[in-house]
Amino acid sequence: MIISSWNVNSVRARIDNIRKYLKKYSPDVLMMQEIKTEDINFPYDEFKNLKYESYVFGQKSYNGVAIITKNKLQNIKTDLIKDKLKQSRIISAEVRYKKKNIQIINIYTPNGNPVDTEKYTYKTNWLNDLIKQLKISSKKNENIILGGDFNIIPTSKDVYNPKGFEDDALFRLEIRKKLREIINIGFHDAYRHINGDKEGYTFWNYMRGAWQKNNGMRIDHFLVSNSLLNIIKDVKINKHPRGKEKPSDHAPIEIELA
Repeated sequence: MIISSWNVNSVRARIDNIRKYLKKYSPDVLMMQEIKTEDINFPYDEFKNLKYESYVFGQKSYNGVAIITKNKLQNIKTDLIKDKLKQSRIISAEVRYKKKNIQIINIYTPNGNPVDTEKYTYKTNWLNDLIKQLKISSKKNENIILGGDFNIIPTSKDVYNPKGFEDDALFRLEIRKKLREIINIGFHDAYRHINGDKEGYTFWNYMRGAWQKNNGMRIDHFLVSNSLLNIIKDVKINKHPRGKEKPSDHAPIEIELA
């Protein structure tokens, strides 16, 4: 089974690229972030034509997450975090795979910049709420795959210019410690587990030729429960969609289960 995660930066603006991606790579599950549309305007039929069911937690113009899948999912939840700002940033579901009930949680963590504003406070509070929820969820189900756009650069190996991002909301020590807190609940960074120190950028800004210069960062992740480590066959960053016309500024990250 292949599960993909991709910040598509507007599902409707990117529909041609998403369709081509699904036809070429055919993931069993695609978790999307920043779909930037309300549920009612989500392109359900486009995905139905490609034999995908859609589960959507949208929002007008901003944010929004969705899971599309070849097989029906169970226990769909959009209220794992009680978001005071009512932003659509998390959706979870259960999928049955090889006699395991795996909970997949799709997140779009707040960016948090600028750091001297309420946006940063919102990010830290949101991550604290996520950590609390993951502690609860991991007691109910030891098989969890947490994926999405975390808006967190884990280490200096994961950004082209670490010095330039020291006080950025994506790389501040306080924020990286939140990621470490999540991992300490009982998760593993799936990309590093498979690829070691290999570069794995997932995001390149649209500006200043970042894509062409490979000035990227790794902010899209899969964290998997320790109980699932033995069935991870591969984890890779699929850079091909980023090189297309009218691309998202993120590349899909793909996890394959044995």
